[in-house]
Amino acid sequence: MFETMSYSGNKEKDYELVLKQLEALISDETDTIANLANASALLYQFLDKVNWTGFYLWKDGELVLGPFQGLPACVRIGFGKGVCGTAVETRRTQLVPDVHQFPGHIACDSASQSEIVVPIIIDGEIFGVLDIDSPVKNRFDKVDQKYLEKFVEVLIPSLK
Repeated sequence: MFETMSYSGNKEKDYELVLKQLEALISDETDTIANLANASALLYQFLDKVNWTGFYLWKDGELVLGPFQGLPACVRIGFGKGVCGTAVETRRTQLVPDVHQFPGHIACDSASQSEIVVPIIIDGEIFGVLDIDSPVKNRFDKVDQKYLEKFVEVLIPSLK
């Protein structure tokens, strides 16, 4: 069902293919954890120069570790804490070129140098975040932000 991607050299075209692959992965599945697990695996295989892709889920006023790919991670993150908690607090994507310059950054993996976190909002309520780390500074740009936000939009109907 899933094939390893071959890159076209066109970042936007490659992301469009990943969105189609996500749709295929989640189209017949209603289990939230299964869909989040496959979504994190898909991104981990697709994105180059990343060391962690996954989800934190909003539970009882804090983010709790969900399905992911990469090294073991922080289990709980408070509202407004670190990049993930800031994404929840602001309800906006956090694009961080250098995590060491981000006030209050939580270092789950000391190799991480840059990060992007997309909040997942369903019916006006925080569901969680998509969190991706890279061992390279300035790894993520506005194209990544645009398509990772679309990735979350495609994923949301399978999380209800």
